[in-house]
Amino acid sequence: MKISESDALLIVDLQNDFCPGGALAVPRGDEIISGINELIPRFKQVAASQDWHPKNHCSFQPQGGPWPPHCIQNTRGAALHSALLQDRIGVRIFKAQQPDQDAYSAFERTSLSEELKIRKIRRIFICGLATDYCVKESALDAVKSGFLAVVLTDLIRAVNVRPGDDRKALNQMKQAGIGLAQSSELQENN
Repeated sequence: MKISESDALLIVDLQNDFCPGGALAVPRGDEIISGINELIPRFKQVAASQDWHPKNHCSFQPQGGPWPPHCIQNTRGAALHSALLQDRIGVRIFKAQQPDQDAYSAFERTSLSEELKIRKIRRIFICGLATDYCVKESALDAVKSGFLAVVLTDLIRAVNVRPGDDRKALNQMKQAGIGLAQSSELQENN
Protein backbone atom coordinates (compact mmCIF):
# COMPACT_ATOMS: atom_id res chain seq x y z
CA MET A 1 0.00 0.00 0.00
CA LYS A 2 1.75 3.16 -1.22
CA ILE A 3 1.57 6.45 0.69
CA SER A 4 0.73 9.34 -1.63
CA GLU A 5 0.45 13.11 -1.32
CA SER A 6 -3.32 12.80 -0.98
CA ASP A 7 -2.93 10.64 2.16
CA ALA A 8 -2.92 11.88 5.75
CA LEU A 9 -2.04 10.24 9.05
CA LEU A 10 -4.60 10.86 11.81
CA ILE A 11 -3.37 10.24 15.36
CA VAL A 12 -6.40 9.87 17.61
CA ASP A 13 -6.22 10.98 21.25
CA LEU A 14 -2.67 9.86 22.09
CA GLN A 15 -2.89 11.80 25.35
CA ASN A 16 -1.33 11.29 28.77
CA ASP A 17 -4.63 10.44 30.45
CA PHE A 18 -5.19 7.56 28.00
CA CYS A 19 -1.71 6.10 28.53
CA PRO A 20 -0.52 4.00 31.50
CA GLY A 21 -0.60 6.11 34.67
CA GLY A 22 -3.32 8.37 33.27
CA ALA A 23 -6.83 8.97 34.59
CA LEU A 24 -8.43 6.68 31.96
CA ALA A 25 -5.50 4.54 30.88
CA VAL A 26 -5.89 2.24 27.89
CA PRO A 27 -3.95 -0.99 28.56
CA ARG A 28 -0.58 -0.83 26.77
CA GLY A 29 -1.61 2.47 25.14
CA ASP A 30 1.94 3.78 25.16
CA GLU A 31 3.26 0.78 23.21
CA ILE A 32 2.09 2.28 19.91
CA ILE A 33 4.05 5.52 20.18
CA SER A 34 7.34 4.35 18.64
CA GLY A 35 5.53 2.82 15.64
CA ILE A 36 3.58 6.03 15.09
CA ASN A 37 6.78 8.08 15.37
CA GLU A 38 8.33 5.93 12.62
CA LEU A 39 5.35 6.67 10.33
CA ILE A 40 5.02 10.41 10.90
CA PRO A 41 7.92 11.50 8.61
CA ARG A 42 6.48 9.41 5.76
CA PHE A 43 3.31 11.51 5.51
CA LYS A 44 3.10 14.99 4.04
CA GLN A 45 0.02 15.68 6.19
CA VAL A 46 -0.33 14.65 9.84
CA ALA A 47 -3.33 15.46 12.04
CA ALA A 48 -3.95 14.76 15.72
CA SER A 49 -7.10 14.89 17.80
CA GLN A 50 -7.35 15.51 21.53
CA ASP A 51 -10.17 15.23 24.02
CA TRP A 52 -10.34 18.71 25.54
CA HIS A 53 -12.95 18.53 28.28
CA PRO A 54 -14.12 21.19 30.71
CA LYS A 55 -14.02 20.16 34.40
CA ASN A 56 -17.78 19.54 34.43
CA HIS A 57 -18.01 17.50 31.21
CA CYS A 58 -21.11 15.34 30.74
CA SER A 59 -19.05 12.17 30.17
CA PHE A 60 -17.59 12.33 33.69
CA GLN A 61 -19.00 10.13 36.45
CA PRO A 62 -19.74 13.10 38.80
CA GLN A 63 -22.07 14.45 36.05
CA GLY A 64 -23.67 11.02 35.49
CA GLY A 65 -21.40 9.93 32.63
CA PRO A 66 -19.57 6.60 32.27
CA TRP A 67 -15.95 7.79 32.66
CA PRO A 68 -13.73 9.19 35.40
CA PRO A 69 -12.66 12.81 34.79
CA HIS A 70 -9.97 12.82 32.08
CA CYS A 71 -8.30 15.10 29.52
CA ILE A 72 -9.37 18.27 31.32
CA GLN A 73 -8.46 21.36 29.30
CA ASN A 74 -4.96 22.77 29.91
CA THR A 75 -3.84 19.93 32.18
CA ARG A 76 -0.95 17.49 31.78
CA GLY A 77 -3.48 14.69 31.28
CA ALA A 78 -4.95 16.40 28.22
CA ALA A 79 -1.55 16.97 26.57
CA LEU A 80 -0.31 14.70 23.80
CA HIS A 81 2.13 12.13 25.17
CA SER A 82 5.60 13.68 25.39
CA ALA A 83 7.21 10.75 23.54
CA LEU A 84 5.09 11.46 20.45
CA LEU A 85 6.90 13.42 17.70
CA GLN A 86 4.74 16.51 17.48
CA ASP A 87 6.67 18.91 15.25
CA ARG A 88 5.13 17.45 12.05
CA ILE A 89 1.52 17.66 13.26
CA GLY A 90 -0.03 20.22 10.93
CA VAL A 91 -3.63 19.96 12.07
CA ARG A 92 -4.64 19.73 15.74
CA ILE A 93 -8.25 19.09 16.59
CA PHE A 94 -9.68 19.66 20.07
CA LYS A 95 -12.97 17.83 20.63
CA ALA A 96 -15.72 17.55 23.24
CA GLN A 97 -15.00 21.04 24.57
CA GLN A 98 -18.57 21.86 25.63
CA PRO A 99 -19.80 20.66 29.05
CA ASP A 100 -23.04 19.21 27.63
CA GLN A 101 -21.71 17.59 24.42
CA ASP A 102 -19.60 14.47 24.12
CA ALA A 103 -17.71 13.53 20.96
CA TYR A 104 -15.80 10.33 20.39
CA SER A 105 -15.07 11.12 16.74
CA ALA A 106 -12.35 13.56 15.71
CA PHE A 107 -14.82 14.77 13.05
CA GLU A 108 -17.76 15.45 15.37
CA ARG A 109 -18.38 19.20 15.68
CA THR A 110 -14.80 19.98 14.57
CA SER A 111 -13.15 21.43 11.47
CA LEU A 112 -11.18 18.25 10.67
CA SER A 113 -13.04 17.35 7.48
CA GLU A 114 -12.65 20.88 6.09
CA GLU A 115 -8.98 21.07 7.10
CA LEU A 116 -8.20 17.81 5.29
CA LYS A 117 -10.23 18.72 2.20
CA ILE A 118 -8.40 22.06 1.94
CA ARG A 119 -5.17 20.02 1.87
CA LYS A 120 -6.61 17.79 -0.90
CA ILE A 121 -6.58 14.66 1.29
CA ARG A 122 -8.51 11.67 -0.06
CA ARG A 123 -7.36 8.82 2.20
CA ILE A 124 -6.76 8.84 5.95
CA PHE A 125 -4.62 6.33 7.83
CA ILE A 126 -5.84 6.20 11.42
CA CYS A 127 -3.96 5.18 14.56
CA GLY A 128 -4.20 5.96 18.27
CA LEU A 129 -6.56 5.41 21.18
CA ALA A 130 -8.92 3.75 21.73
CA THR A 131 -9.92 1.14 19.15
CA ASP A 132 -13.41 0.60 20.52
CA TYR A 133 -14.32 4.27 21.00
CA CYS A 134 -12.58 7.24 19.42
CA VAL A 135 -10.63 5.34 16.75
CA LYS A 136 -13.77 3.50 15.61
CA GLU A 137 -15.99 6.60 15.61
CA SER A 138 -13.35 8.70 13.82
CA ALA A 139 -12.92 6.03 11.12
CA LEU A 140 -16.69 5.71 10.61
CA ASP A 141 -17.05 9.49 10.35
CA ALA A 142 -14.09 9.72 7.95
CA VAL A 143 -16.00 7.49 5.53
CA LYS A 144 -19.23 9.46 6.10
CA SER A 145 -17.24 12.63 5.28
CA GLY A 146 -16.20 11.18 1.92
CA PHE A 147 -12.67 9.97 2.71
CA LEU A 148 -11.20 6.54 2.24
CA ALA A 149 -10.14 5.28 5.66
CA VAL A 150 -7.58 2.69 6.73
CA VAL A 151 -7.08 1.76 10.38
CA LEU A 152 -3.55 0.63 11.26
CA THR A 153 -4.34 -2.31 13.52
CA ASP A 154 -0.86 -2.58 15.07
CA LEU A 155 -0.95 1.09 16.11
CA ILE A 156 -4.22 1.09 18.09
CA ARG A 157 -5.18 -0.22 21.51
CA ALA A 158 -8.62 -0.85 23.05
CA VAL A 159 -10.30 -0.12 26.36
CA ASN A 160 -12.26 -3.41 26.23
CA VAL A 161 -14.80 -2.50 28.91
CA ARG A 162 -16.36 -5.79 27.81
CA PRO A 163 -13.94 -8.47 26.58
CA GLY A 164 -13.99 -8.57 22.78
CA ASP A 165 -15.05 -4.92 22.29
CA ASP A 166 -11.92 -4.48 20.16
CA ARG A 167 -12.90 -7.31 17.80
CA LYS A 168 -16.47 -5.98 17.54
CA ALA A 169 -15.13 -2.52 16.69
CA LEU A 170 -12.80 -3.89 14.00
CA ASN A 171 -15.65 -5.92 12.49
CA GLN A 172 -17.95 -2.89 12.50
CA MET A 173 -15.30 -0.79 10.75
CA LYS A 174 -14.62 -3.50 8.17
CA GLN A 175 -18.35 -3.81 7.42
CA ALA A 176 -18.48 -0.03 6.87
CA GLY A 177 -15.81 -0.30 4.15
CA ILE A 178 -12.88 0.81 6.27
CA GLY A 179 -9.58 -0.84 5.40
CA LEU A 180 -7.60 -2.65 8.08
CA ALA A 181 -3.83 -2.84 7.61
CA GLN A 182 -0.55 -3.16 9.46
CA SER A 183 1.86 -0.24 9.38
CA SER A 184 4.47 -2.59 7.86
CA GLU A 185 2.32 -2.75 4.70
CA LEU A 186 2.80 0.96 3.98
CA GLN A 187 5.38 1.96 1.41
CA GLU A 188 6.53 5.42 0.48
CA ASN A 189 5.60 6.56 -3.02
CA ASN A 190 8.96 7.25 -4.66
